[in-house]
Amino acid sequence: MSTVMAELLGKSLRTYSEGSIVKGRIIEKRASEVLVDIGYKSEGVISLGEFDDSQALQVGDEVEVLLERLENDEGMVVLSKEKAAQKQNWEKIVKIYEEGGLITGKVKAVVKGGLMLNVGVEAFLPGSQIDIVAPKNLKEFENQTLTCKVVKINEERKNVVLSRREIIEAERAEKRARLLGQIEKNSIVKGTVKNITDFGAFIDLDGLDGLLHITDMSWSRLNHPSEILKVGAEIEVIVLDIDREKERVSLGLKQKSENPWDKIIEKYPVGMKVKGKVTNLVPYGAFIELEPGIEGLVHVSELSWTKRIARPADVLTLGQEIDAQVIGVSKDDQKVSLSVRQVDTNPWEEVSAKYPVGTTVKGKVRNLTAYGAFIEIEEGIDGMIHVSDLSWTRKINHPSEMLKKGDEVEALVMEIDKSNQRISLSMKALADDPWKSIEQKYKMGDVVSGKVSKVASFGAFIQLEEEIDGLVHISQISNERVEKVKDVLKVGQDVTARVIKVDKGERRIGLSIKAADYTPEQLEREKLTLEALKPGEDLGSLEHAFDNAGLEDYRPGEKKR
Repeated sequence: MSTVMAELLGKSLRTYSEGSIVKGRIIEKRASEVLVDIGYKSEGVISLGEFDDSQALQVGDEVEVLLERLENDEGMVVLSKEKAAQKQNWEKIVKIYEEGGLITGKVKAVVKGGLMLNVGVEAFLPGSQIDIVAPKNLKEFENQTLTCKVVKINEERKNVVLSRREIIEAERAEKRARLLGQIEKNSIVKGTVKNITDFGAFIDLDGLDGLLHITDMSWSRLNHPSEILKVGAEIEVIVLDIDREKERVSLGLKQKSENPWDKIIEKYPVGMKVKGKVTNLVPYGAFIELEPGIEGLVHVSELSWTKRIARPADVLTLGQEIDAQVIGVSKDDQKVSLSVRQVDTNPWEEVSAKYPVGTTVKGKVRNLTAYGAFIEIEEGIDGMIHVSDLSWTRKINHPSEMLKKGDEVEALVMEIDKSNQRISLSMKALADDPWKSIEQKYKMGDVVSGKVSKVASFGAFIQLEEEIDGLVHISQISNERVEKVKDVLKVGQDVTARVIKVDKGERRIGLSIKAADYTPEQLEREKLTLEALKPGEDLGSLEHAFDNAGLEDYRPGEKKR
């Protein structure tokens, strides 16, 4: 049988169904279309635009086409090369999806939320599925050819969803497993800084992530890993530990260099003078960098011999170069204790020679407290006058009764405590004690004049000559009953009183205003009455008032204490 007869017989036996893909032959090429014979009673026309390379088409070329209709209104077969390719591609994609295979396509466009790829049909690659970390700029993928996995298809809508991330994750998992099997403790590996946190950095070891903790980055103090690392930077690190079950790797950077603390005692012996830079200021001191990886601490108490420094930041600044002396070293605790003040001579070493006991000094009142006044003898050197050393005679409860800040005063050096850096001063020691001769100046029965200096609930103090205070008990103010002293006597008021008690040992003078105008006979009777009093009565009250003179001090306009 001839070849022509065989072809005619094959065509006659062929069945044609719409929607099927058939083979045809180009029998004529025109300006914008080609005529294709599929062996049916009529030919079909296909636009040249449906062919990828229409210039290369030749009469006699065999093509696969989709049979859309067996006959149109003009009696011709309706064919499509493009739809045949789409049908073939869709079937191919469905098969790849079912088998879990991979597909390659070219990026056609950047759309909202991802990329559109041509994989034979249009397919969508979401931005979150492009890489492990979603890229910020999708335009960098335009016209690129990407290999992806088909993760979702919709037969009705002919939608295809791709994922490139799954492929990358699978590759990384394979690399990770391979690396975990090969990596060894103490080995040096290369990696890329993937992410930086407050506590460290994650290093990508070509698929396996390792943690480089901030404490293993540098022998020097670090406030944050970003001080020495940047995302994307390539670094060499040492493998410190491996947990193959949990797939965790601990890395170290500082371990690549020698630990500077190993020879710290030999390098910085106690007593050595050093220079350093202030790297950190805290309430309790300042950290000084002596060399990379080595910092010493200057405690706030070691900043000055004489200045009272509340905060190191008041006298030091970050980056400042300072001189210091090593006063302690601990290799195990990795600590170096420094002192700034010990670089200079301690001025308190010279205080005893400069201000020996018995020396009269001049100074300015720097501060007042409840128990005394601090006098600045020279810059940084203070002496303290206790409240009891202000006056021989006056009952002083607070130094502000005699002094105020800035006053220039003279005082006598009474004691020097070099170890505790204290100088005890006395103002009253510069004058003679008037109580030594008190009995010659004030005798029982003497009439005296003075001013009210203080008013208390139990009586009033009267300032006599030489600033000696006498006490008028409330019972000795008037022959009439007195409810409140302040209703009868005021501070600054002039009064006349009679001396009814002199006690040199206890430094006390008792006065009576009501007895000031007594005749000798009346005074004698009062004296006999006083001598006959039992404890708890007026005389007892007078003794009690003297004992409590320092506990209560009332002045008009003040609240009672």
